[in-house]
Amino acid sequence: MSKSKERDVLAPDRGPLFTLRFALALLLIVGGIAWILFYYFGVRPTDGFGSINADGKPNQPTGPSFLQDLEGKNYLIGFIALFLGLAISAHPKTPLGRGQGVVIGMLGCFIIGLIWICIFYIFLTGNDPKDLAIFNDLGQKNLFVGIAFMAVGFTFATRWE
Repeated sequence: MSKSKERDVLAPDRGPLFTLRFALALLLIVGGIAWILFYYFGVRPTDGFGSINADGKPNQPTGPSFLQDLEGKNYLIGFIALFLGLAISAHPKTPLGRGQGVVIGMLGCFIIGLIWICIFYIFLTGNDPKDLAIFNDLGQKNLFVGIAFMAVGFTFATRWE
């Protein structure tokens, strides 16, 4: 009779739970999401850039001027930080880069990418496009975001043993 292996998640041979690499990955992921949300809700004009108010003048953005000047490039900065953080978290020295974390990260990124593209096609294409936060500003670039999520999923797949 064989004994079943004990599976202790915090066993020393699995490595430390919190490393500098994991802290950097978390910082980039949270920072990227925060950058996108702050830009959308705090800087961008309510109806988007180029929208006209009741006085016939363009709506003005709010928030820091350096973010106003970047306009749509803020999404690029936020998503690059998010995807870079996810790619860094695929390293074996982080909890997502070893054991079951690799599978969770890989499948999670693939599913989020697929859902992102499906939401774009279902709600933002056709005769009556909906007004969805972030999606409406990105337009066709939503496809790049969905594919980028899947590409990050492949970084997890390369770590799968």
